[in-house]
Amino acid sequence: MLKRFIYSREGILSLIVLAMFFSVGAISPDFISLTNSIGIFNDTAILIMLALGQMLVILTRCIDLSVAANVAFTGMLVAMVNQAFPDISMAFLILLSLLVGAFLGAINGLFVWLLKVPSIVITLGTMSIYRGATFLLSDGAWVNSHQMSKSFIGLPRFEILSIPVLGWTAIFLIVLAFWTMKFSVWGRNFYAAGGNPMAAFYSGVNVGKVQFYGFLVSGTLAGLCGYFWVSRFAVAYVDVANGFELQVIAACVIGGVSIIGGLGSVIGCVIGALFIGVVNNALPIIGVSPFWQMAISGTVIIIAVIANASSNKDKARIILRKPDQASRFLSTQSH
Repeated sequence: MLKRFIYSREGILSLIVLAMFFSVGAISPDFISLTNSIGIFNDTAILIMLALGQMLVILTRCIDLSVAANVAFTGMLVAMVNQAFPDISMAFLILLSLLVGAFLGAINGLFVWLLKVPSIVITLGTMSIYRGATFLLSDGAWVNSHQMSKSFIGLPRFEILSIPVLGWTAIFLIVLAFWTMKFSVWGRNFYAAGGNPMAAFYSGVNVGKVQFYGFLVSGTLAGLCGYFWVSRFAVAYVDVANGFELQVIAACVIGGVSIIGGLGSVIGCVIGALFIGVVNNALPIIGVSPFWQMAISGTVIIIAVIANASSNKDKARIILRKPDQASRFLSTQSH
């Protein structure tokens, strides 16, 4: 099993990430210390959570360009509520962020499911709408750290076994996503809907509803990350996470999630996000300008897309690949 993983897409990417990690560590030993390693994971936690949601969307042959705008709007909303009511329960604020994020994600999903609007079109539109709504909500003003309660800022930083709550949240969601996508029918439906929508339809999978669920989960996680973003950086403003959706998509593609749907894994998605996290933290240490980050990420994305295109022919995890297989499946179910 270990040998199979090493030779898999996820295994090779893991080796690349480890090679980068220890290569930078040779230049700066502090980079590979336990404290800094936890810091890198914590820095990447929000990207990991958003990438897990985006993975579900991409698996169904869609894309969510509004995820970062969702983060900005939800983060601004909960920050302003906390500013107005400093003693309000943190449980309420987190629940509020989840519900608002889910609502914004559901808007995208309903347009794709019921009105058959291409996902890139509707999410491009809602991306601008959510950004504009963030400006209208705040009137362009910032919410700074001194306007936030101590519990609001402190929760993501609270450490359990030396790992902040933000990091533990990402770990919990990784485990939950892995189990869901690996062992549940609900999770496997995402592969079916994206791998072969026609065969999935014949086997009883409502492809549009599965796409809706993808956007709903993506929006919910974006809402949660909206709170984590503004509380971790202790500031909320209109341009929070501006352009971050590109990093989210990059993490998915680098991790092996196929842009044509039906192929991808939770482990690959997480490793793709960690790749970006290691690159972001390593560039200043090795003296490379941060402006090269986008060029490096873009190059890796192109390589990843080419690799995906060549592997889709024989490695795509597609359920009921051909219509005649779907027919045989239905006939067996009827007996």
